[in-house]
Amino acid sequence: MSGTLAKIAEIEAEMARTQKNKATAHHLGLLKARLAKLRRELITPKGGGGGGPGEGFDVAKTGDARIGFVGFPSVGKSTLLSNLAGVYSEVAAYEFTTLTTVPGVIRYKGAKIQLLDLPGIIEGAKDGKGRGRQVIAVARTCNLILIVLDVLKPLGHKKIIENELEGFGIRLNSKPPNIGFKKKDKGGINLTATCPQSELDAETVKSILAEYKIHNADVTLRSDATADDLIDVVEGNSSVKWSLKRMVYIPCIYVLNKIDQISIEELDIIYKAGCPGTHSVDQTGLELRNPPASASQVLGLRVCVTTTRLIECYTKPKGQLPDYTSPVVLPYSRTTVEDFCMKIHKNLIKEFKYALVWGLSVKHNPQKVGKDHTLEDEDVIQIVKK
Repeated sequence: MSGTLAKIAEIEAEMARTQKNKATAHHLGLLKARLAKLRRELITPKGGGGGGPGEGFDVAKTGDARIGFVGFPSVGKSTLLSNLAGVYSEVAAYEFTTLTTVPGVIRYKGAKIQLLDLPGIIEGAKDGKGRGRQVIAVARTCNLILIVLDVLKPLGHKKIIENELEGFGIRLNSKPPNIGFKKKDKGGINLTATCPQSELDAETVKSILAEYKIHNADVTLRSDATADDLIDVVEGNSSVKWSLKRMVYIPCIYVLNKIDQISIEELDIIYKAGCPGTHSVDQTGLELRNPPASASQVLGLRVCVTTTRLIECYTKPKGQLPDYTSPVVLPYSRTTVEDFCMKIHKNLIKEFKYALVWGLSVKHNPQKVGKDHTLEDEDVIQIVKK
């Protein structure tokens, strides 16, 4: 294990020394591929085990979405959970107060949201320090990550936490690379780019794939991709069987805590210096346009719930008014009529004939649709059975 860490440190040092330009893109791409392989070895040590959540960390997933609070020790994650969900998580003026995952539940407009107060992580968490692997493994299962930052040292902590999460296969506020990748038995590397590329060329692509012993494949670049994007796709399609090989793409909100300790002018400087899009809070507030909050105030959860990408749809029994009291909540990635039926009962789809839909997803109200129709937020659906 120490040998792997030494190799990682050596490659990271070489990358830091190498100037980033067109002439060095090929060399940097090769280094990044080697670094990704070493990190994979670190996450899944030989003999299995060591990478799972572990005792006290594996919390059953409930509700419509899961939000994880990630941050350094003693930044106020437990107080935030207590104020939002009314769940007691031990709070004290010393570090590492929370030693296990503490769950809580909130309800917002019919959506049931699970909140997880994760133990504080430290630099080197992705390498196993401070049970960091177990903490980040739970963070991978979340629909939204709240990175809680101490307002007195936000930029340093933000950079470290992002690096730790990225090293464990979590990509924050980004989408999966728009890259087509298919291995084949012969024919060499066939590269197709549908738009101009600023970083990847045929030589760089071949070098990265060669690092994974891939010499025959079709690669299609549908956007201006980076070496990191290609490595993510290759890792995700790797034949190596390891539970965390696939990258996960999770939205993230940065929460500045304890803002009552600085002035409004200082807060404005932090936003401009390196925390754009951060939400101004002190343990409970989540919206910048609200005034700075103290630890005893709860200013709302709209930003959190919106970022989890949920939609609400309503059922309409035949001959009756829609039921607006009990919405069916669906994740943004699964919003077809079939998903709607499965959320109500798995046997409903077997009896499905067609559906009548009122709302933004149809051109006229009502409209007759099939099970593959994609729903929009606040649509009303009437299921017609066979």
